[in-house]
Amino acid sequence: MSYVVALTGGIGSGKSTVAESFSRHGISIVDADIIARQVVAPGEQALEELGKRFGKSIILANGSLNRPALRERIFSNPLEKEWVNKLLHPIIHTRTQHLIAQADTPYVLWVVPLLIENGLQTQADRVLVVDVEPQIQLSRTMLRDGVDRHQAESIIAAQVSREKRLACADDIIDNSGDPQTIEPRVAQLHRCYLKLAAGENRQDIAKHD
Repeated sequence: MSYVVALTGGIGSGKSTVAESFSRHGISIVDADIIARQVVAPGEQALEELGKRFGKSIILANGSLNRPALRERIFSNPLEKEWVNKLLHPIIHTRTQHLIAQADTPYVLWVVPLLIENGLQTQADRVLVVDVEPQIQLSRTMLRDGVDRHQAESIIAAQVSREKRLACADDIIDNSGDPQTIEPRVAQLHRCYLKLAAGENRQDIAKHD
């Protein structure tokens, strides 16, 4: 089993950019969002169960999941949201553990947007948070997702607070400024994680980095 570094951050923080940087160092990436899409792909049992629960309105003509329609059905209905979570989370967890176990790199970067919200931080050896200033997060979310300020604020408010996320962090990458600062910081952390995966303790690493 590889050493597991969980990468998380709020919407619009730049998790994908950071994950891509780690992948260029040859590190295995296990992305919870990708897995979540795979488990509801056409032909998957989970998609069939969702169709039974919510009807044909959540299935597109090509047989894939109508994500906006499902989101609308569960966004303001906690009971339905809980039902969907109970259906999908065990499947996602099983596939995640399988991919982590298959990894052949010294450590695995496990990308989990809702790591703190779902209380999964204890399943990782180390937690890396990508952090941005609130106004930058807001503007990036509006631009990327094509939503207005109110919608973006609602999405951000539904996630765990910035303060709580940072409190769970072992390491932090500040992505509020120049994107060119990401690569050197990732390189530094990559060296750190290689040493941790090899069994060196944090004090020894601090002497070298």
